[in-house]
Order: sequence, then structure tokens, then C-alpha cells
Amino acid sequence: MHRKWWTLIVVSVATFMLLLDITVVNTALPAIHDDLGASFTELQWVIDAYTLSLAALVLTAGVLADRLGRRRVFAVGLGIFTVASALAGFAPDPTFLNVARAIQGVGGAVMFAVSLALVAQEFKPGRERGVAMGVYGATIGVAVAFGPLVGGALVEGIGWESIFFLNVPIGLAALVVTYSHVQESRDPNASRIDWAGLVTFSTALFLLVLGLIRGNDEGWGSTLIVSLLASSGALMAAFLVIQTRVREPMLPLHFFKKPAFTGVQLAALAVSSSMFSLFLYITFYLQGYLGHEPLEAGLIYLPLTVTNFFVAAGTGALLAKVQARYLMSAGLVITGVGLLLMGGLDPTSDWTALLAGFILSGAGVGIINPVIADVAVSVVPKEQSGMASGINDTFRQVGIAIGIAAWGAIFLGRGAAKVEELAAGTQAATGERPRQLVEAVSSGNLDGALGAVPPGSRETVGNAAREGFLSGMNDILMLGGILAIAGAIAALWLVREQDIERGEVVVEPERVEIGAVPEPVAA
Repeated sequence: MHRKWWTLIVVSVATFMLLLDITVVNTALPAIHDDLGASFTELQWVIDAYTLSLAALVLTAGVLADRLGRRRVFAVGLGIFTVASALAGFAPDPTFLNVARAIQGVGGAVMFAVSLALVAQEFKPGRERGVAMGVYGATIGVAVAFGPLVGGALVEGIGWESIFFLNVPIGLAALVVTYSHVQESRDPNASRIDWAGLVTFSTALFLLVLGLIRGNDEGWGSTLIVSLLASSGALMAAFLVIQTRVREPMLPLHFFKKPAFTGVQLAALAVSSSMFSLFLYITFYLQGYLGHEPLEAGLIYLPLTVTNFFVAAGTGALLAKVQARYLMSAGLVITGVGLLLMGGLDPTSDWTALLAGFILSGAGVGIINPVIADVAVSVVPKEQSGMASGINDTFRQVGIAIGIAAWGAIFLGRGAAKVEELAAGTQAATGERPRQLVEAVSSGNLDGALGAVPPGSRETVGNAAREGFLSGMNDILMLGGILAIAGAIAALWLVREQDIERGEVVVEPERVEIGAVPEPVAA
């Protein structure tokens, strides 16, 4: 088999492993809560510790890959991710688990930063690269399709630890293929590491997420939260200033002068901060509120995930025929409409109330992923594909990290306000109790929480807690849908075909070949 196909296989397997880990973890969170005694905030950090590391380090990893060699750096990332997965499986408490997840994110950042660049160096622009990106997008679809199902089966059959141990044999096999079949490449003009940019960016992002997650507990006007958010804003401003002053910036701002480059980053941010970050809360609804077991929740996700898989597999063939901005914006609109349809939940709703929204959102994400993957590395020179891939992955992970934190703040805030309103006159409406009741519904532990409520008030408080959960859930689904549609407008406005390298069309006697442009030899 040709080397390029081995490269595509190992990149797809690594991507599958990374994304499977996210979708599997979502399904396992209630079990982690029960086994390790994790709080609502700690469950948020199970996801955000991973995505924050990814977001903070993926750009630096891209620079390292361009300088030290993409295959070498990719293999290092695989190794770190595999070891961290084993550590997560042995976690004795939430703190240990979240530290292991942060280390996983370091390995994931390295792999994400290099994955699309490895594919781009092997496949010519045009039809050939479109096919490769279709396979890459289908891989994402498979990971999303089977993640909840695999996670549910593993959690019920073996235990939540197995979802992390699963990565170990996959990671080892991917390492063998990487060293035996992937070609080394690098950018002879690679930039230096921008340490000042790395520190200010990662610290700003961490403080922002921390402030959003702790806001409801500490009070949004408290000195701590105001200081965290203000410090985050100041550091992000400092980061942007640094990027204009240093010779070799971590985030080259001149890339954003090309509208298509800006558009694809906003599209990635929109889909990640809407659909992907809301998976966590949809899982809370299915398992915590409705009481479905992990395997049942995985089966319920199938209409979304199977649709995603088939649409993503077919989208690759359209990349050379339909303008990217139309595909990108259509996918985001469909995703947004799907999220809006999931809203409007009431106490009589069952999982079928999500079905139409699942199918639409699955189709929308299936369109978006291969298009973003293709455009992200096709709007810059090939030599800078590693950095471009890293920037795109940064926007993806920033979207998930901030989305989870922001939706959690709105979800708990709106839910607690509803509990206070409906449980007025009872002890459940005072202090931290409204928020704690919404958290109890999320984890499926409402009956335990009601044990501390006087018998005469339990029905009232229980109904208020469930209504509070639904109120918060409906709000974040609506806002997520609006955000996805806003991303569609941005993509339609900014992405232009002339900014995208598609290859030339070569006319022959009885056929037309697309992508017949010779590529420079990798250094």
C-alpha cells in the first residue's frame, strides 16, 4: 500500500482515538460521579482539563512539528496520550483523574497540531485531497457514532476505567505504524517558540474558564470572579500585543487578513462551542434526568451519530464541486436548527423529543467537519500547514472549553433561579440549595438530595428541581442553536473560493482531471 494511505490511516486512527475519548467520557461521567464522588464542577473539569491543554498547547506543538519534524512530534504526542490514558484509568479520586486528563490534553495537542499537516503533505490539492479529507471527516463521524455506544457498553460491562485503558493498545499500534510507514517532513523556515505568547494565552484561557465555572458558586460580582475575568481579559490583550511585537509570533495575526482564514476559524469555534460542548449537558439530561443507563444513552445517540457518519463520508466528494462557504454555512445552519428543535423540553418529554434535532445536527456536523478540515490547511502555503492546522485546532478546543464553562454557568444560574421561584417558602429556595438541587438532578441523585427535605415539602421541591433543570437545559440549547447560526453567517460572509488552494484543472481529450498541480518536495 502506498505511503500516503498509511499516513491517512495512522492520522485517522489517532484522531479516532482522541475524539472517541471525548464522546466516551461524556457517557461515563455519571459513573465517575458515583464511583469517585465527583462534584458537578469536577465533572466539568474532566472535559475542560483535557480541552484546555489542547487549546493552550496546540499552536506551540505545531511550531515544534514544523521545526523538529512532524512525524517525530506526532509520535511523541501519541506516547504521551497513551501513558496519560493509563494513568486516568487508575485514578483514585477526581483530582488525580483531572490531572491525568490534562496530561492527555498535552499529548492530544501534539497529535492534533500535526494530523492535518501530515495528510496535506501527502495528498495533492483538489479532488485527491478532497477524498482524503472525506475519509478524515468520516473518521470523526465514526468516533462520534460509536463513542457513546462503546462508552455505554464499557461502563456497564467493565467499568468507567476501561474507557481510558482502551486507548493503550490503539496508541501502541499507531506508534508502530507511525515509525514504519509515515514520512518525516519539516519546514526549513520554521519559527521559534513564542514563550511569552504561550504563557499569556494559556493563562488567560485558564482564568476565563475558571471564572466561568466558579461564577455561580462565588457570585458573579465577587472579588474573586471579577478578578479572574479581568485578569483573563488583560492577559489576552497582552497576548495580542505580544503577537504584533515578536519576530516569530505564536499566532501570526497576518493570517487573519485573509477573510477565508478568519471565516474557517469562526466556523470551527461556532460548531465546537455549540454542538460539541452541549453533548455534556445532553448526557446529563438522558442519564441524570431521564434515568437511562449508559448503554441506553449510547443507543439513543445513534440517530445523531449514524447520520453524522454517512453525511461526513459523502461530503468529501462535494469539496471539489461546491464552494466551501456554502457547505460550511449550510452545515452550521442545519446544526443550529437541530439544537433549536431539541429545546422546548417539558416534564412529559422523553428522549424522542430530541430525535428530530439529533438527526439534523448530525447531518450538519457531518457537513462541517470535512469542509473545515480541508479549508483550514488550504488557505495557507503548504510549508505553513502545520501552523494552520494548529490554529484551527486551537479554535476548536477553545470553543469546547469555553462552551462547557459558559453553558454550565447559564444552566446552573437559570436552573437555580427557577427552583427559587417554584420552591419559594421552603428551605430549598435559600442559599446554595437551589443550585445543589439542579446539580443533583444532573447526576441522577435527586432522590438522595430530597432525603434532607421535610416530607411535606418533598413533592414541591422535587418538581421545582426538575423544572429548574429543564429551564436551564432549554436555555442553553436555544443559545447554542443561535450561536451555530451566527457562525454560519460569518462563514458565508468571509470565506471566498479565491482564497483557497484547489489545484488547477487539466483538460484532456475525453476527461477532466482536478488537482494536477505538482507539489514541492518536503524538506
